Amino acid sequence: QVQLVESGGGLVQAGGSLRLSCAASGSIFSINVMGWYRQAPGKQRELVATITSGDSTNYADSVKGRFTISRDNAKNTVYLQMNSLKPEDAAVYFCNANITTKFYTPWSYYWGQGTQVTVSS
Repeated sequence: QVQLVESGGGLVQAGGSLRLSCAASGSIFSINVMGWYRQAPGKQRELVATITSGDSTNYADSVKGRFTISRDNAKNTVYLQMNSLKPEDAAVYFCNANITTKFYTPWSYYWGQGTQVTVSS
């Protein structure tokens, strides 16, 4: 059993910053790619950023230069530092991770429940 729990969301004014965290727990053996997605009301869930086990990163064009993804493998945690926030960044942010468990389960993607980010203008 694996679960991902996000934290750090909240209300921030435009131009401000937030730092999101996502901790994976349970019967984890290894974690490959981790990432952040977001979903605004009435819109599809979209990729924000990903990071590999070797710290290679990818970002959506809309957040390049403003957001930074990182991870702490000892804590099974991925972070998203969000700077220069814009109203269009407002959404529920979801954590995602590719994980295999100590019970030799196939590599699978797991999702967190999401954390709300609200940006006021």
